[in-house]
Amino acid sequence: MDFLEGMLQKDKDEFTRICNRLISNCFVCRRNETARGDYYFITRYKEKFSQYLAVLGYRLEINEEYGVVQLTNPLNYNRYNMKLFESIILLILRILYDEKKRELSASDEVIVNMGDIHEKFLSLKIRDKMIDRTTLRNAVSTLRRFQLVEVLDRELSNEDSRLIIYDSILMAVRVEDIKLAYEKLENYRKGGKSNEETDESETDQLA
Repeated sequence: MDFLEGMLQKDKDEFTRICNRLISNCFVCRRNETARGDYYFITRYKEKFSQYLAVLGYRLEINEEYGVVQLTNPLNYNRYNMKLFESIILLILRILYDEKKRELSASDEVIVNMGDIHEKFLSLKIRDKMIDRTTLRNAVSTLRRFQLVEVLDRELSNEDSRLIIYDSILMAVRVEDIKLAYEKLENYRKGGKSNEETDESETDQLA
């Protein structure tokens, strides 16, 4: 990789590690303490990352206002099609993010608890019963992998167990008007799909 000439070997090693992290996780968030160093490393070498990842068919997007790096694939390769309930929970978290953010300063983290998710789910009348624990835990695990949320409390079965919603959710669900997210959830409510089906709409595909 000639374009890495002039970089220290330790930086070349970091470059390789972070490229693999981006391909696996899609997002890198400045607010995430474990990823903050990677975020600044990417911004430091953003032209080199863009050049290398473009060869593989990826596009690097950096939103400095949100403090988020996102990897997308215009060719639709290596995309993760979310299960229906993963999409529903993602959209609920996007709505909760918007609602909570109005009450906070720009520098504050958006924190919700599992009770907030259940309450929003029931209020939208998507299903007649609560999301079961396994489905919710698996969905949160998926969203955590993509750096959309972080778990603050290990036991997610408790109503007061907390999640951080990262600013990356604004890039994962790009709705100019939050009403569009409500409309999509309304479509889910009417559709009656099982939670094993995948949702192949563009807003809910990652990477």
